Amino acid sequence: MRKIDEVYRTILKLQEESPAGISAMKIAQVINLDRSNVSRYLNRLYKENKLIKIDGRPVLYKTMSSEGLKEDMQEDNLNSLDKLVGAKQSLSIPIEKAKAAIIYPPRGLHSLILGNTGVGKSLFAEQMCEYAKEINILSLDSPFIRFNCADYADNPNLLTSQIFGVKKGAYTGADKDKDGLLKQANKGILFLDEVHRLPPQGQEMLFTYIDKGLYRPLGETENLIHVDVRIIAATTEKPSSYLLQTFSRRIPMVISLPDLSERTLSERYSLVETFVKEESHRIGKSIYINKNSIISFLLYNCPNNIGQLKSDIQLACAKAFLNYKANDQKYLIINQGDLPNHVRKGILNIKEYRKEIDELLSSADDILKYSKDDEPILQLVHEEEIVGEDFYSIIEEKIDSLKVLGMEDSDINEILNLDIESHFEKYIGEISKRFKKDEIQNIVDNQVLDITEEILMLAKTNLNKEFGEKIYFGLALHLERSIERIKKGDKIYNPKLNFIRINYEDEFLFAMKIAKLIDNRFNIEIPVDEIGYLSMFFTKELSQMEKEKIPQIGIIVAMHGRSTASSMAEVVNDLIGMEYIVPIDMPLSMKPENIYNIVKEKIKDIDKEEGIILMVDMGSLTNFGPMISEETGINIRTIDMVSTLSVLEVGRKAMMNYDIDEIINSTWNKSFTHNMKADVKDKKNIILTACYTGDGSARIIGNIINKRIKNKNIEVMHINIVDERSLQDRINEIKKDYNIWVIVSIVDCNIRDIPFIPALELFTRDGEEKLDNIIEYGELCNKISSSLEESLTNLKGDKIINDIRNTIIRLEEELRIRISTDIKIGLTLHICSLMDNLLSGIIPREFHGLVDFIEHNIEDMSIVRELFRDIEKEYKVKFRDDDIAYIVKPLKENGILCNSV
Repeated sequence: MRKIDEVYRTILKLQEESPAGISAMKIAQVINLDRSNVSRYLNRLYKENKLIKIDGRPVLYKTMSSEGLKEDMQEDNLNSLDKLVGAKQSLSIPIEKAKAAIIYPPRGLHSLILGNTGVGKSLFAEQMCEYAKEINILSLDSPFIRFNCADYADNPNLLTSQIFGVKKGAYTGADKDKDGLLKQANKGILFLDEVHRLPPQGQEMLFTYIDKGLYRPLGETENLIHVDVRIIAATTEKPSSYLLQTFSRRIPMVISLPDLSERTLSERYSLVETFVKEESHRIGKSIYINKNSIISFLLYNCPNNIGQLKSDIQLACAKAFLNYKANDQKYLIINQGDLPNHVRKGILNIKEYRKEIDELLSSADDILKYSKDDEPILQLVHEEEIVGEDFYSIIEEKIDSLKVLGMEDSDINEILNLDIESHFEKYIGEISKRFKKDEIQNIVDNQVLDITEEILMLAKTNLNKEFGEKIYFGLALHLERSIERIKKGDKIYNPKLNFIRINYEDEFLFAMKIAKLIDNRFNIEIPVDEIGYLSMFFTKELSQMEKEKIPQIGIIVAMHGRSTASSMAEVVNDLIGMEYIVPIDMPLSMKPENIYNIVKEKIKDIDKEEGIILMVDMGSLTNFGPMISEETGINIRTIDMVSTLSVLEVGRKAMMNYDIDEIINSTWNKSFTHNMKADVKDKKNIILTACYTGDGSARIIGNIINKRIKNKNIEVMHINIVDERSLQDRINEIKKDYNIWVIVSIVDCNIRDIPFIPALELFTRDGEEKLDNIIEYGELCNKISSSLEESLTNLKGDKIINDIRNTIIRLEEELRIRISTDIKIGLTLHICSLMDNLLSGIIPREFHGLVDFIEHNIEDMSIVRELFRDIEKEYKVKFRDDDIAYIVKPLKENGILCNSV
C-alpha cells in the first residue's frame, strides 16, 4: 500500500472518534511515520479535494461531510465531457461528435481533433477517454497513452518505432525487439498529438492499422499484431492541407475545437473565474480582483487561446502576491497595474462590447472576491501550464522534502536555483513576444528603465558586446524585483556565485561596478550574491543561449530486496522532476547470473554513448560494472554503499550535464571532504579588546564597540596582556575556537595575521570608519562562506574566508590604501578559488604581459607576496608570479584604488 493511501485510510478510522478533525502529529504517531511526511501527504490529499483543511493550531484534516458528498454526487451526474466550460455553447457540437465516436458500434470510431495551439486538444481527448469509462465502453483500468509526434520529428525511424514498436536490426541502434505504444494502449486509447509530424512510412502503417486493425512493428516482415485500440489524433494543421485530406478519408470523425476568440464572453468569464479560484486555492488565500481587471481579461487579444489566458492570469496573481507579501498588505488584490500590458489594453475595447459586459457583470461589485474555499467546479480545456504546476508552494515543499533527506543548505539552494531558473527561462522566453520597448514602462518604474538603458550602454563600451531587447526587458524586470527585495530586507542567495565569478570574470567585475551605480541611485546595498545574478545578463544574448541538454549519462540503481531500488528511485525522480533514475530490484531469492543479465540488458537499453553510472548496495552487484563493461564495451562506473542522498547527488549533477568523470570525482571528493569538515566545528566571530588587566580600558572599549555592532553576528571578548604566556600564544589559543576579526587595544598588539586598531583611533572619524568597514566586510564574508562550501573541494569555507579576510585588511594597511568592500569580496572569492584549484592540481591561467606588469608594480608585488606567505605555509600552496599579479591588478585599475590613508 502506498504511504499516501495509508494516511487516507488512517484518517477515515480516526475520524470516527474525532469528528472535528485529525492532526498530522496524531496520524504520524499511529502509523509511525515522520510528521513532515504526513503533512506533505495530507496537503496533497487536500489539493486533490479528498480532505477538508481546518486552519488553526494545530491544523486539522477530515474527510468531506455527508452534505458535501451529496453535492459532489449531484455534480458527478454530469459526465466528463458535459463538465467542460462551454459544453452547452461553443463546445456543444464537438462534444456531441465526441460522444458519437465513443459509443458507435461495435468498437467506436477513430477521431481527429483539429484546433490551434492552446485550444485544449489534449484535455478534450482525455475527457473522451473518461467519458468512455463512465458509460462502461472502456474498463476503469483502460490505458490512455499520450504521445506527441513532434518530440521525435527529427528522427523518423525512432518516431515510427515509438508508436509501432521495432524489430531488432530494423535500423542502426535497434539492438533488440521493443513493443510500441500501440501495443501498450491495447483495450484503451492512444492519443497522437501533432500527428501531421508522422513521416510517410508511419502514416501508411497507421492507416493500415485503422483499416484492418492489424500492424507490423518497424522492420517486421512476417508476423502481424492485432490490438484493440481507439486512435484519437490531434493537429494544428488546416483542414484544407493535403495531409488532413488524406487523414479525413481514413478517420471519419473530425472534431474542430474553436479558438478562444470564437467563444462567448460568458464562457470566457467562466474560464477567468475558474483560473482565479484555482490560484486562490493554490496559495491558500482569498483573491480580490477589481472589475476593470476582469473586463480586461475578457476583452484583450489572446492569440494563444486558453493556455495563454491561464498563463496571463497566473502572472497577474504572482505579481499581486508579491505586492501582498512585500508590503505586508491585509488583502491580496489584483489591480490593473498587476496585469501584463497586453492584457491591460483589453479594457480599450469596452465600447464595442459594453452591452454584453453590462449583462454579464450587472450584479458584480466593483471588487470581486474569489475565496480559497470556493473550489473550481468545472473541468477546463487548456494546454500545459506555462508558469509551473505549483507556482507558489513548490519551493517550500521541496525544501521540506530535501531536509528530510538530510541535505545541506548549499545543496538545497542549488536544486532550488535550478527550479527558479527553469521558471525564469520560461518567463523570459515570453517577454520579448509580449512587450514592446515603449510599452514596458507600464510595468516597470521609469527610474529602473533609465538605469537599465544606462547599464546596457556601459556594458556595450566595457564588454564590447551588443545587447538586444530581450536582455533589456529581462534586466529591467529583474532589477525591479531585486531592488524591491533588497529594500524590504529579504535575503538573496546565489549558490552558483563562485562558478559565475570564475567562468565570467569580466562580467562579474563589470557587475560589481554597476552595483555601486544602482546602490547610489536607489539608496540600497546590493549583496554579492545578487551581483552574481547580474553578471549573467552580460554573458550572451538569452536568445542565443543553448537549451538545457537532456542528460545523456544513464543512471541505474540496483539493490538487494524486492522494492529497495524502486523506492529510492521514486523519491529521487520525484525530487528532480523527471523519470530519470532507473531502478532494478534484486529479490534475495534471485540467482546472481539472472540479475546480471537483467542489469546488462538494461544498461544496453539506456546507453547513449556517454556512459552509465551503476549505483549498488553490496555483494555481487559491486562486481557487475567491470564485467559488463568488458563484455559490451560500454563505459560503466560503479558506486557502492549508496543512499537516497548519494543517488540524488549523482542524478542532480547528471541533470546539470556534468560528464561522467566529473560526477564520479565529485562524489568521491564530497564523501571525503564531508567527513573532514564534520570534524571542524563552526567558530564564533569576535572583536578582541585588550588592556593590562582585561577589566579596565578593555571593558570600556568593548562597551563602545558593542554600541556600534548591535544586532550583528559578532561578540566582544576582553583579555589582559599581563600573563606568563606570550600574547601570540594566547591569540593562537583563542583562534582555535573563534574567528578574530580585529584587535582593539591601548597597547600595541600588532599580531601579524590579525588587523589591529589602536584604541584612541575609535574616537576619531577615521577609526570609526575603519572599524565599520571591518565589520561590514566580515558580515559579507559570513554570508558568502556557506555559498562557497559547495564550490570548494579542498577547503573549509568559513576558515579560509576568515584567513583571507584578515590578510586583505592587512594588505590595505601595508599598501596604505582603502579598498571598497565589493572589491574586497571579489578578491576574497578569487583567492579562495585560486587556492582550491592549486590544491586540486589545476594550474591557473597565465597573466598576459607578466614581465611588463612586474616591472611597473614590483613594490606592490613584493608586499602582497610577503603578506600571503603565512597562508602559503598553512595551506601548503605556492602562489606563482601570475597569481600575485592577478591579486595586484584589481587594485591598480578602473579607479578601484581609493584615497590613501
